[in-house]
Amino acid sequence: MSSKLFVHTHPYEPFLFPEATKLIVGTLPPPRFTTGELKDDDVDFCYGSRNGMLWPILDRIFNLNLKYETTDEAAEQRKKFLLKRKIGVCDIVGSAERSKIDASDLGMQNAKLRNLVKYLQKYTNINTLLFTGGNSKNGPEYFFRKQLKEYGLQLEVVSGEVPRIHQFMLPVTSRGINKSRMIKTVSLTAPSGAANRAVGSLQAYKDLKNKNPYFNTLDFRVMQYEEFF
Repeated sequence: MSSKLFVHTHPYEPFLFPEATKLIVGTLPPPRFTTGELKDDDVDFCYGSRNGMLWPILDRIFNLNLKYETTDEAAEQRKKFLLKRKIGVCDIVGSAERSKIDASDLGMQNAKLRNLVKYLQKYTNINTLLFTGGNSKNGPEYFFRKQLKEYGLQLEVVSGEVPRIHQFMLPVTSRGINKSRMIKTVSLTAPSGAANRAVGSLQAYKDLKNKNPYFNTLDFRVMQYEEFF
């Protein structure tokens, strides 16, 4: 029996442009995006998985009337929205190995990270990182903390409530002058089905559900994300 590991490579380059002020940061899309075996209602773009909730959440907040299909039009709709709202996407994991071919963050081994600090130094208008998940092992915030440590930097707590908010000063050298700018990070509840159990255990969610039995985990994320997008 072969014990060869699956090399899970990120299929998309970072979606970055000079005007971007916010950056969505996740880990890796499901392995089928790497192998190119997309399902009919997957979108061939960042966060395009049919099971992911990021685009349905943003669709609800901004009334985007998005298409959920593997077409250029569906991908273009999302790119136009991001450009208009000045939001970039740069998942922190470039590649990882897996013994089991699934999308779990915990299953990632030997993760090779993209250098987010360098991207932040290059794209000088970015002031907010929107993590699609928290500080649990192999989550985007977890990896970013590791990366900051290599630069002698660390996150300071602004708010310990979900979604947790941090900040840090990013040193930037411009034309020989040392400056620094404040970057805020927001650890959003992950837009994946796997995070539904965590949402269900939050007191804030339970309180809202008690008031309205029809209130669900997608509604909860819409309320949370609305404030930061």
